[in-house]
Amino acid sequence: MKARRAHLSEDAAADIECATTAQPLYGHCAKRQSIVGAAEEAFAADGFAGASIDAIALAAGVARQTVYNHYRDKETLFAAVVAEMAERANAGFYRTLASFPDQPDNLAAALSAFAERLIRNCLCNRDCDVLRRLVEREGERHPALFAAWRNEGPDRFAALIGDRLKGLAGEGRLDLDAPERAARQFIALIHADIRGAASLGEMPGDAEIASAAAHGVATFLRAFGTGRG
Repeated sequence: MKARRAHLSEDAAADIECATTAQPLYGHCAKRQSIVGAAEEAFAADGFAGASIDAIALAAGVARQTVYNHYRDKETLFAAVVAEMAERANAGFYRTLASFPDQPDNLAAALSAFAERLIRNCLCNRDCDVLRRLVEREGERHPALFAAWRNEGPDRFAALIGDRLKGLAGEGRLDLDAPERAARQFIALIHADIRGAASLGEMPGDAEIASAAAHGVATFLRAFGTGRG
């Protein structure tokens, strides 16, 4: 994980270290996390231009100058917020990927369970939702800021899931000749029924996630399955 942080600023790296420590937060780290947490809410609700340092300081329970003591300006604070959210979002994907069913007894059931986790932890969780909205609103203003998230996260998802699907194809469980394309189609299918609501910030419930996963996987297996379920 540390290798993937090489692109981060010192401020962003410090925030992530504070956020991921297993120890109770005191002093410096506690204040930084309070500020970043308040800033996340402000930027998510109002975007970069609409969020004010005064409101962030008030929500964090610190003085305005304390925010500037930790972050020299709003641009630096915004970069720290994006970096921390991206780190959490990408970590959620890698944890979910580790649960991919490599040798399932029941392929449809195992892929459906994996799809549910992928929807819940990656496609429709709060961090990914806020990051997507910030990209839409602020992407042109801060193109480099979101590049690291895309490179380490969404742009790699299909390739990494494709590697797992290729393994299932090697066992004769799937019939596919372009694993990464199949992975993109897998992601699109399980997301299809809930994409509209998610794009409006409405998080689907458990029943909706289960239905979307099951129907998406069923369609995927009709296209790529071999009947060896």
